[in-house]
Amino acid sequence: MWSGEELDLDAYLARIGYDVVRHGELAPDLRTLTGLHRAHVAAVPFENLDVALGRPVPLDLKSLQSKLVERRRGGYCYEQNSLFAAALERIGFQVAGRGARNRSRGATLPPVTHALLAVTVEGEQWLADVGFGWQGPLEPVPLRDGARVEQGGWTFGVGVEDEGIHVLRSLRPEGWTDLYAFSPQTLFPGDFTVMNHYSSSHPQSRFLGQVVAQRPGADVRRALVRETLSTVRADGSAEERTVGAAELAAALEVEFGIELDAEERAGLERVHAQGA
Repeated sequence: MWSGEELDLDAYLARIGYDVVRHGELAPDLRTLTGLHRAHVAAVPFENLDVALGRPVPLDLKSLQSKLVERRRGGYCYEQNSLFAAALERIGFQVAGRGARNRSRGATLPPVTHALLAVTVEGEQWLADVGFGWQGPLEPVPLRDGARVEQGGWTFGVGVEDEGIHVLRSLRPEGWTDLYAFSPQTLFPGDFTVMNHYSSSHPQSRFLGQVVAQRPGADVRRALVRETLSTVRADGSAEERTVGAAELAAALEVEFGIELDAEERAGLERVHAQGA
């Protein structure tokens, strides 16, 4: 389903810094799922730079390996979770796609544009999502009503609403905040392709015409959206600063581990200057 047999698993593990000697042998169990999830989100940043540059965003495994593994770039949800699904499938996990509505922007009703995974381990389903950016979970979250987990100073919960809709929530100083909601319907790679087409090319997509880079962390989470670089810590403290076009490449490298070639740098600086 996810082309796991085509994955260069050793190269992927090296990219995310997962060492089987140090972290444990790979098996379709919760320990492995948790370790891979945490390593992936720590190593691979969320970013939309190809969309901002007007480039296509292919989801075939060869392209994903080239970009995220070999070139050590990041990507957004369709790319990251498709690659993660391939790795999990290769190891022997049962993996299904899900499509979610983003609720982190308030009371608006957006279309279903976020892609995540439901992974079954010993008969129990777990939400696995390495592609939600700075607000996302560090580790898998149990897919059951009332579940609550703490992950390195951050707390996530799951609720179930009418029609079996699952909601991923984050506990903030002001209380619980919904991140996204999704139905239990299984999505397939082709569905991710349709959603990706909207997000990478539709005029109303929030990824067009601006630079976005994000990274969750156990202590600090960072997000660059247009010219604003936000930093949020587990204790609730936060700060913001403005990043101009001349500082963009350095900020992407230092804060998110993204290195640009000369053509990418010039193109993103133009987009950044126009969107500021």
